[in-house]
Amino acid sequence: MISGPDLDTHRVALTGYCYRMLGSAFDAEDAVQETMLRAWRAAGRYDERRASLRTWLFAIATNVCTDVLRATGRRALAVDLAPAGVPGGDFGAPLPESAFVGPVPDARVLPAGGDPADLAVQRDTIRLAFVAALQVLPPKQRAVLILREVLSWSAAEVATLLETSVPSVNSALQRARAALPFAPSPRRTTEGEIDQALLDRYVDAFTNHDVDTLVTLLHEDATMSMPPFSWWLSGRDAIGATMRASDACRGDVLLQVRANGGPAFGQYRDGRPFALLLLTGGPLITSSVAYLGRADLFPLFDLPASLVHTA
Repeated sequence: MISGPDLDTHRVALTGYCYRMLGSAFDAEDAVQETMLRAWRAAGRYDERRASLRTWLFAIATNVCTDVLRATGRRALAVDLAPAGVPGGDFGAPLPESAFVGPVPDARVLPAGGDPADLAVQRDTIRLAFVAALQVLPPKQRAVLILREVLSWSAAEVATLLETSVPSVNSALQRARAALPFAPSPRRTTEGEIDQALLDRYVDAFTNHDVDTLVTLLHEDATMSMPPFSWWLSGRDAIGATMRASDACRGDVLLQVRANGGPAFGQYRDGRPFALLLLTGGPLITSSVAYLGRADLFPLFDLPASLVHTA
């Protein structure tokens, strides 16, 4: 008999899988809830001789995600939607939330402990750029690549899940690899982690509007984007020019969290949620993505709804 704890054991892995498939933390949570509901309703028909509980659950999750993808468009990053803008340029009209790959808390999708090499691959494959790249793949190829390359399932396990043959799985994997500019592997060099000292300098420069210092922390080819706008900037000079034109961030408060395998911040203005800011890089910051006006994201990251204290 399948119990609630049996299902919950797989929740983090399922959420990570659904997030990579769908590109949205909220859609992933909904997909996992639907998966659990379908599994609970069908528990009496589950046959462990045909497939393990893990395979059965992931098969249900794959069907749920495929249904969602049929009803939604492709999510992307701003850098995929428009050419780079210019400092002072018009942001244009905001796009719907569903146009963009969204952020996800590390704790919702990454396993606790485990092999460091496997964890590095898992962390790299929730980076915004990788998840956005996955969105160009058809659902079956997307599922096969995630299961085989990210979660290290055997071709036979994936064939059982998809109710297909091993040659079909291998063919789908080959096509998925060819379509992506990069693919995860325990042997690949993982993206660097931003040093905490650099992050501390960034926060200090950002909140004090010290643009000169801030620019020195950026890679020369750094990008900056601000969903829900497709407008984005390329190059630290362009970013610096834009930030010098306004001191709106002066006095903002940044609270650090973890998102998409790297550092992130809840940005508060006048004590209220203003943006969720994600940074990537290594020795220097290579990209910043600020999800503007997304107070709905703050509870997901256990960030306070307000920093305003009333008597």
